[in-house]
Amino acid sequence: MTDKPLNSWAKATLEFGPTIAFVVAYLIARNQTFLIAGTEYSGLIAVIAAFIPFFLIAIGALWFLSGKVSRIQVAAAVMVIVFGASSVWLNDPRVFKMKPTAIYLLLALILGLGLLLGQSWLKYIMEDMIPLRPEGWMILTKRTALLFVLSAGANELVWRTQSEAFWVLFETLAMPIVVFVFFLAQIGLFIDYAMLAPAKKKRQKKRAES
Repeated sequence: MTDKPLNSWAKATLEFGPTIAFVVAYLIARNQTFLIAGTEYSGLIAVIAAFIPFFLIAIGALWFLSGKVSRIQVAAAVMVIVFGASSVWLNDPRVFKMKPTAIYLLLALILGLGLLLGQSWLKYIMEDMIPLRPEGWMILTKRTALLFVLSAGANELVWRTQSEAFWVLFETLAMPIVVFVFFLAQIGLFIDYAMLAPAKKKRQKKRAES
């Protein structure tokens, strides 16, 4: 399927809508207990059960409308299915709370393996958004792998020591802000190792020669 132009608002809605809906639904149902087929389920488990198909529909719509889905989104969909379904099946929200830890560690492992092979696998995901020279990608990959390791540790600390509501808000609101601030802090790296377009390189070469 070829790429299709997608309205930015529609794209943002499909990418962030499920997460926002999850938070709102949880805040509404968190203190409720649902009796289904003779089994009691907490508000979080009930919201997780509803979230899985909602999330998959959003990913499917994004793919249908734009013609592409990022590798990270595919991996997230797999993790949501595995950990979400396991949480509902076992009726244990702790399984779902471990999902971010597994995702962060998996990403750190993948990036770390690439670094051991002398490659930046982060480049294959983000090179369309951030054009960097090879050495810049290696530095950014090391920093991002460290971020994922620290994020995994933070998730484990929060869900094991804080309330359920605090964990939900931490993962859905605080962690995206942390990631945003992290990449904002890399502006110096982006400037120092920017991959210049050919036309811009020629202009800079002419200026240097004049």
